[in-house]
Amino acid sequence: MPDTTLPTLSVGPVRQTARILSLDVLRGFAVLGILVMNIQSFSMIGVAYINPTAYGDLTGANYVVWLLCHVLADMKFLSIFSMLFGAGIVLMTSRREAATGRSAGVHYRRMGWLLVIGAMHAYLLWYGDVLFSYAMCGFLVFLFRRRKPVTLIILGLAVVGVATCISLLFHFSLPQWPDEAIVELQTVWQPTEETVAKEVATYRGGWLGQFRDRAPNALFFETFFFLMLTLWRAGGLMLVGMGLFKLGFFSAAQSVRAYMTTVVVGFIGGLALILYGVQRNTTLEWAFERVFFLGAQFNYWGSLFFCLAWAALIMLIVKLDLLSGVTRRLATVGQMALTNYITQTLICTTIFYGHGLGLYGKVERLWQLAIVVAVWILQLIWSPLWLRRYRFGPMEWLWRSLTYWKRQPMVRAILPTTFSTYPNSADRLKGMVEVSFSTLLTEIDRYRKAQEGRS
Repeated sequence: MPDTTLPTLSVGPVRQTARILSLDVLRGFAVLGILVMNIQSFSMIGVAYINPTAYGDLTGANYVVWLLCHVLADMKFLSIFSMLFGAGIVLMTSRREAATGRSAGVHYRRMGWLLVIGAMHAYLLWYGDVLFSYAMCGFLVFLFRRRKPVTLIILGLAVVGVATCISLLFHFSLPQWPDEAIVELQTVWQPTEETVAKEVATYRGGWLGQFRDRAPNALFFETFFFLMLTLWRAGGLMLVGMGLFKLGFFSAAQSVRAYMTTVVVGFIGGLALILYGVQRNTTLEWAFERVFFLGAQFNYWGSLFFCLAWAALIMLIVKLDLLSGVTRRLATVGQMALTNYITQTLICTTIFYGHGLGLYGKVERLWQLAIVVAVWILQLIWSPLWLRRYRFGPMEWLWRSLTYWKRQPMVRAILPTTFSTYPNSADRLKGMVEVSFSTLLTEIDRYRKAQEGRS
């Protein structure tokens, strides 16, 4: 795997040798973790994601699974992904500007095509897509990329706080709302049996019926929900990620003590806030008036502590070269993050939706987690196998080719392409054999040194 040093600058897509290992490992960790929460949206009615009492069994093992997912995963991995997205903008644009003096054209083409990919993902496959919103935020946060790290972090946290202000405004203004509006929101929060049955039937049905329900939901997420929450949460964390990247946090450049302190403070602080929120919401029996706008705020802020603790833990593992076999696989998952994200949707919609196995609404939370683990294993296996032969994941290749408006080389060159310079076939074959033998000896020597270093 590549080391964590910064690469030689290039005007095209980043080369394999130019990758930062810690970023890829953390990105892989995040894209796998996102599925822990997304599967609830794939497999159950939409509101069950925010109100666990709205659908399905919530006792015994199912409650334990929900609680663990809520504490360890809900908003945590998506937050990591948001920060890494901001870090990636700084990394890409700084390389581009150092090489050519400008980066806006490439960046906006990159975001524009991500917007298209996200829209297709949302309308054709699953309305819970985040790519569209990330692209929209990416258009804006690009303007702040040259700010100082501390300025970016403070500004980012302030932006994250805007969504809380909006929620508090809605919560305290509820007594002045028209009765019809409150009843409508209560129906969304705790749907009737008829509403539940209709949604279940829709997603156990064919693709066209799903589309009729999915399209307005996707539009809601890309407009109203984006303006109320995603813009502030994702956009603010992108700014925080920019600042942390400039401080060396995501390249494992901070001290072991700094990372360990972040792990301890993050997990303890986050756990305290999140568990208090769970206890409060449970005591209030998830009542709409007390929980709909206010109940999520404890996890909203607790997840920031937790996601930084997760990120610091991964940086610590990479920095100390622990679990190298696992981190190498995670790095390949991270290099193919877009492909793996879309693949998760394809696998899960095939399992749960009517055009596949039609298990929507039938799988309890405990078995949802089992499916998540199975998908993890699949992606940890197939990602390194794919990258042994190909330079990019399929979606990464498409995105890069569209961004640079040039078809990128996909298959790895096992042997040099200069063999065409040999005068005849016999000399060309001889050269290929010599290079192959030399490569083999090099790999054997590298393996021997690695074994000596471990012993």
